[in-house]
Amino acid sequence: MLELRPNCECCDKDLPPESTEAVICTFECTFCQDCAQNTLFNICPNCGGNFSPRPIRPAEKLARFPASTNRVLKDQGC
Repeated sequence: MLELRPNCECCDKDLPPESTEAVICTFECTFCQDCAQNTLFNICPNCGGNFSPRPIRPAEKLARFPASTNRVLKDQGC
């Protein structure tokens, strides 16, 4: 099950579970669309993979399987 991380690892923008701006790589590294496209050029700095839109978990499932609250932020920036 996806963690649904709460923020962009690059700029720390909030990305709530229902956000359509969140993108992820195959390792679930999470970024906002702006950073993914304009800063990272669609290449994950952690694994070298590309990004896909993060799925939105339906509200009734989110209540039972909540999103992560653990914020991940790259120390050195993007």
